[in-house]
Amino acid sequence: MTLSTQFLTLMTMILSGFYLGIAQETFRRFMIYWKERLFLTYFLEILFWMIQAGILFYILYRVNQGELRIYIVLACLFGFSIYQALAKQVYKKILEYLIRVFKAIYRGIERLINFLLISPLRWIFLTFYRMIRAIVIGIFKITAWLFLFLFTPFRWIGRSLFRICPQSIQKFFLHIAGFYSKMKNIVYKYVLKKE
Repeated sequence: MTLSTQFLTLMTMILSGFYLGIAQETFRRFMIYWKERLFLTYFLEILFWMIQAGILFYILYRVNQGELRIYIVLACLFGFSIYQALAKQVYKKILEYLIRVFKAIYRGIERLINFLLISPLRWIFLTFYRMIRAIVIGIFKITAWLFLFLFTPFRWIGRSLFRICPQSIQKFFLHIAGFYSKMKNIVYKYVLKKE
């Protein structure tokens, strides 16, 4: 390697170490969301470090064709130390501020979607449901009224015939009437009362 390549490699690795500190701090900050899940924690930890190793080696490859020397590792550690000593507290404050900003933006978008899309759709659905329900109940009531109106003369005739029937037949018809009365009460309670 030429001297300029070595210097560029050294500076790049110092910056890479600084980046590694930022990446680790960000990863640790979001780790609280999956800390309770042990398998996911180990999986993401391994994945994180594999990705970081891949990124650092790719940077090294672009700078000096992937030649790894001891001073390169030391430069990376030096960059990480600079981050820990000088920039860690500042970056944590910036990260918390950015998280608050993104949360506020997310809540704003969520409220906007709820106001512009979900609430109107819910209102339309409820209105449509109430209209259909009112129409069905109205048709049911009209049908029941027509049925009652049309069959009232037959009812009168039936009562007259019932009085002249023998006692055993009257008991049979009273049993049927009791079943009809129960069904009528159920329909009235669960369909007609719920308006």
